[in-house]
Amino acid sequence: GEEYPQFAEWGWGPSVQAEIWNGRHAMFGWVVMCACAYHQGHSDFPDADKMLNLKEWGTLATIADGLEKGKDTISNERAIILIANVHAFFVGIAATIAPLPFSDTLLLDVNHPMYEWQVERNSKLGGIMPDMKQVGINPHAELMNGRMAMMGIITCLGYSFIKEQTMIDTINEWLGGAYY
Repeated sequence: GEEYPQFAEWGWGPSVQAEIWNGRHAMFGWVVMCACAYHQGHSDFPDADKMLNLKEWGTLATIADGLEKGKDTISNERAIILIANVHAFFVGIAATIAPLPFSDTLLLDVNHPMYEWQVERNSKLGGIMPDMKQVGINPHAELMNGRMAMMGIITCLGYSFIKEQTMIDTINEWLGGAYY
């Protein structure tokens, strides 16, 4: 914050505000991944294994492997999961561009009705370990849950990479095959 004060005043960079929003997105990401695993396990995706037609979908459907010069395409199932994640991304963008008057904003805006509350909350949060003496739904719990969600996604990604399987397969494995 001290190196770039013109950005820090808006909540950009490594800040409590950014950590809260990243944690929220990670928690939402877990919901989406678990929902995708559930729907995959219950065969809810139409023609899940059908590969997308390159002539109909264009380069959006291609997979580049770098080794072979062929053009493989993604499956219908992967396309549905991709669109679900893109949708969630754009909902986050919309919340950033046009936040509701009663909602927490991504960027700190002096003209927003929640500005004073955000600045006060951000001054009390953070550090390596938030105040764990408070119980219930509070900003400290949101911060810790967000941190655990972010670490969980990193762990899931690393485990999936090592095992050479999808993250959805890893989640299913971690839950003892509960989804499929």
